[in-house]
Amino acid sequence: MEGPLKELAKLEKLTDKVSVKGKSPSISDSLDSLLQSLHDVKDRLDAGTQTQDTFGQLAVTIEARKKEIEDKQKEIYSSLSRFGKSLDKKFTNSLPSYSPLFTSEISVAELERTIAIHFLRTGQFTTAETFLQESGVDISSELRSRFVDLHRILTALRNKDAAPALEWTMRNRAFLKSRSSPLEFYLHRSQYIRLLLSSNPPNPVPAISYANATLRPFYSEHPEEFKRLMTCIIYLPEEKLRTSPYAELAEQSLHTDLEPLFAKEYCASLGMSRQVPLRVVGDIGGGGALARIEKGRKVMRERKSEWSQTDELPIEIPLPPENRYHSIFACPVSKEQSTEQNHPMMMACGHVITKESLHKLSKPPSGGRVKCPYCPTESQMSAALRINF
Repeated sequence: MEGPLKELAKLEKLTDKVSVKGKSPSISDSLDSLLQSLHDVKDRLDAGTQTQDTFGQLAVTIEARKKEIEDKQKEIYSSLSRFGKSLDKKFTNSLPSYSPLFTSEISVAELERTIAIHFLRTGQFTTAETFLQESGVDISSELRSRFVDLHRILTALRNKDAAPALEWTMRNRAFLKSRSSPLEFYLHRSQYIRLLLSSNPPNPVPAISYANATLRPFYSEHPEEFKRLMTCIIYLPEEKLRTSPYAELAEQSLHTDLEPLFAKEYCASLGMSRQVPLRVVGDIGGGGALARIEKGRKVMRERKSEWSQTDELPIEIPLPPENRYHSIFACPVSKEQSTEQNHPMMMACGHVITKESLHKLSKPPSGGRVKCPYCPTESQMSAALRINF
């Protein structure tokens, strides 16, 4: 891959708009220079100050700029040609061809909806509005307003204004508590640190008053953090704090990390992933799933076999850590992963196996009794509890 990458890097340098010292000007610079020359001639004509050589000089300028552009295009085309040849040498096999993936109306509609939500999720509201008008995708006005509200709050956080975010957390306190989210505490902690470091000379009284009014309800959940927040006062001002055992409290990440955390919780309240939609599609689909599925289909065609399960993939697709949203349980008895139909079950002794393995272990004439395969404990199958990961 080293050869193609070198050619690509050279191509990027050639197409860069900024001229490199000692080399011919870029195409955009040549066009800008030509346009300026035309404007100068027009101004002379309007003012009546043109000379006999005006149009002759303009013709020379046009030819010079034309030659510069042609030379630059030759360099670009030459690099493109070498880049293609390097790719052909590196990848001797032809790229795989895939059958149309979005042929049904349902799949097309879902794809367009995903794209529309991606634009809204990333704050590209003008692009989203145009796409919605052209595609005819129906996104409720309520959902659109939610995304507008999200980016309004994120913009405020970026500008060191946590008030809109705190207002949202107070309205959704029950939801955040059900998720054991520290978002509200972190927002108040950020405000506390800003107040602590804002005064010169140091005056911790406003920060302590703020902590007393807002942070007190969180003490039972974050006792150790409270001790650090209160003790760090003895290391003021900020320069001294940065060399103290509490140096992380002076880091900018304590404030900037609030944006992704808030976006995560806000999207969770809408039942959506913390990641933008097309990134998930690209990371999982373009990142290897499509190629693996196509290879599996090819192997099945060669063996003249078909995959019979409609709700499962024929092969395992490894997910990157950021796309693993729940634990995967593999039954220690059958060595198979659990599914919605074959879910994990915990026996009275505390050991966990899948439902199918539990039924196999309790076949007649056991009378519904199950002996744990890992310890001598026996229990009734009806006493087993379903486990959700």
